[in-house]
Amino acid sequence: MKNIFNNTQVAFALKSDTELDRAYFLFKMIASEPLVRIGTAVTNFAIKANLPVESLIRATVFDHFCGGVNENDCLTVVDKMYTKGVSSVLDYSVEGKEEEEQFDAALKMTLKTIEFAKERLAIPFAVFKPTGLGRLALYEKLGQKKPLTDEETIEWNKVVERFDAVCKEAYIKDVALLIDAEESWMQDVADDLVTDMMRKYNKEKAIIFNTLQMYRWDRLDYLKKIHEEAKRDQFFIGMKLVRGAYMEKENLRAQEMNYPTPICASKEASDENYDAAVTYMMEHLDSMSIFAGTHNELSTYKLMELMEKKGIKSNDNRIWFGQLYGMSDNISYNLAENGFNVAKYLPFGPVKDVMPYLIRRAEENTSVAGQTSRELSMIKAERKRRKEK
Repeated sequence: MKNIFNNTQVAFALKSDTELDRAYFLFKMIASEPLVRIGTAVTNFAIKANLPVESLIRATVFDHFCGGVNENDCLTVVDKMYTKGVSSVLDYSVEGKEEEEQFDAALKMTLKTIEFAKERLAIPFAVFKPTGLGRLALYEKLGQKKPLTDEETIEWNKVVERFDAVCKEAYIKDVALLIDAEESWMQDVADDLVTDMMRKYNKEKAIIFNTLQMYRWDRLDYLKKIHEEAKRDQFFIGMKLVRGAYMEKENLRAQEMNYPTPICASKEASDENYDAAVTYMMEHLDSMSIFAGTHNELSTYKLMELMEKKGIKSNDNRIWFGQLYGMSDNISYNLAENGFNVAKYLPFGPVKDVMPYLIRRAEENTSVAGQTSRELSMIKAERKRRKEK
């Protein structure tokens, strides 16, 4: 298959020269680990101290990686991307909340994004995070098989109700729903809950999608186990496959608490694991739908080649490719240009509340070998192309 991802004219067609310059500046900053560390510390301090930094953050890192401060804000970006065939997944990226009213607010917002998706072809998926609807500590306690207090039982029942409310709404409105994965020590509980939702709402097709972080060495076995359950109980499987975003945190906790890390021994092992999961799902496409969330060109090509081999059309609705907004435009826009289903995760929310997400993006770009240099080389190539025009 020819190398389609080097076409920078397609990749950056929607970016003005100014936006391209800003992207170059941002990735140059992100390429420096000390700068990311200092920037993170200063930003956190400035926000906590209520210093007037929001407009600066908004004009730089926020506008590059986020769609806006609210869902209506995002529509300009959504419509613009869709002119090039790239869809959007509106992601309310507010993290680390602890209060019941905050979880209810997140529930309300997620239901609103399902409504948005129902009304717009450009938004084929809705999404939420398990800890958006309930406390991390509660998932953890259940994961450790510790008994809940009466109050915690009531609290957990509310979490289950929120999950069901979102999944039911997605089912009624016929909008596919992605449920993100988080830290391994709370994930088993979330997995069980999502599987229950699949069992309930994926009777005709995959509406509810769980997420597998393939940098975990146990996830392929988990996929096979769920497949057995799906065959037995007759439901469809929806899976978003990603490599994962909590590697340093996972390794550190495993070390501190003296248990084997859940993370694959090497980058190569993670890549193999990811591609094996894609291959497995493609072999069972009659009962599975894939959302391949990846910034890895080789994995993307492998899935495209499998589709070609099996005679599956590029726009088959059971297969979607996904990248994060502000990253890997060379993959997203060239996939769309070649007729594949592709969606960008478009985070939104108040600047202050979205900062944990943005900081994770910066840290992830710094720690993933080659990601930032790839972005920079693409931007450089496009700037050169435009100058020589």
